This record gives sequence, structure tokens and C-alpha cells, in this order.
Amino acid sequence: MSEAVVEVKGLRVERSDKTILRDLSFEVRKDEIFALLGGNGAGKSTMLLTLLGFLPPSAGSATVRGYDVVRQTREVRRLIAYLPETAALYPHLSARDNLTYLLSLAESRPGPADLEDALDRVGLASAARGARLDTYSKGMRQKVAIALALLRDTPLLLLDEPTSGLDPRAVDEFHALMRELADSGRTVFMVTHDVFGACEIADRVGVLREGGLATTLTKPEGGPIQAATVRSVFADQAASA
Repeated sequence: MSEAVVEVKGLRVERSDKTILRDLSFEVRKDEIFALLGGNGAGKSTMLLTLLGFLPPSAGSATVRGYDVVRQTREVRRLIAYLPETAALYPHLSARDNLTYLLSLAESRPGPADLEDALDRVGLASAARGARLDTYSKGMRQKVAIALALLRDTPLLLLDEPTSGLDPRAVDEFHALMRELADSGRTVFMVTHDVFGACEIADRVGVLREGGLATTLTKPEGGPIQAATVRSVFADQAASA
């Protein structure tokens, strides 16, 4: 079994005096794509913000490669590339200039060939790379954000609704890229409410229920996790609510 990159044990997180995550336990392993599913308000983004050190838990623990997210936040963040649903990019800069500047803040200075390779991998048209981002569609901006995450070259990618705004072809390209990264040794942890997309890409799928993990499904040999199985879990949740 692969080593655990993310370990969450008995986690409890509160926001505005409301308990969002309660007794949540799971792990994300090296070389895998793990998708955490849940409806709006289920606590998916709260989980990511906790791993990034922005929301300290009131109970339990969370670690990344053994580093505690509360006591060793700086070390944890060096291991993570985070892709939010709406990335904060500079609209008056080009794709290349956004990547160069934002990576410099992380003390990373890839060469021009590295930038072009990352933009090639996410499928951003060459003709658009020198244009200001305020001329881009949402999907094009998302591709720049994905390229930024790639160039960070960290062992762990945290993705919040990563295919939001992408057209079907771009979604397929994104899934293929994530598979390539996982197969090359990086760990991908994504949160989403897209059942079909998660089942297509993930090695394992966890389903949030009332702040805890209702079930975890593993990809069977020879095929993806069945979306119908995951949807039945959501149906059971609705029936018991």
C-alpha cells in the first residue's frame, strides 16, 4: 500500500459557531487521485482550508507528509499547490506574466521553456498566451491557474471544483493530465460536487455526510467507480435527512 500523504484523524472544524466537519477521518495516498464529494455546504472547501492552515480544528488532527497543519503550517504549504474554484489572477497581465510573477512570490523562477510546456499541457492556445487575462473566458483563466499549479511542482495538489468553467473537451484533457501526474508520483486531492467527473478520474471517492465520511469507494479493476453507486449514497442521505 502506498504511503499516506494526507492523514486526517477525528477532525472537527467549526465556522461561525457552526460545526462543519465532525469526527472526519481519512487518508490520501501517494500516487493516487482522491475525490471528496458532497453537496453545497457539505464542508468540502472547509477541508481544504483546514489543510492549508486557515481554519484551525477544534478537535482531531490533519497532517501532510507528517507535518501538522496547525503547528507546522509553513512546511505544509511548501508541499501544496492549491487550485481554488476561482483563481485570483491579474486581469491586466498576460498568462505568461501572471505565471512568472506569481511563481516568483513562491521563490520559483522557471524558464520560458518551462512556462510554455505547462501552457501546452493545459491546452491554452499559443496565440492567447501574450494577451491580457481580461480578454479570456473563464475556462481559459482556469487553464492558466492549472498551469500555475503544475509549475509549483509540489508533491500534493489540492483542487477545489477544478473543472468549473471548462468545456467537455478541456475536462477530458484535464482528467488525462491529472492521471499523468498521479502516475508520475504526485498526489491529487480534489473536492467537487461533480459525481460523474469524480468517478471518471478518481482512484478513490469519499462521500461527505453531516460533516463525516459516509463511505469510501475504490476504483475496481478494469473500470471506473460507478456513478450510480455514488448517487445511491446521496439518495440514502436525502432519505434519512
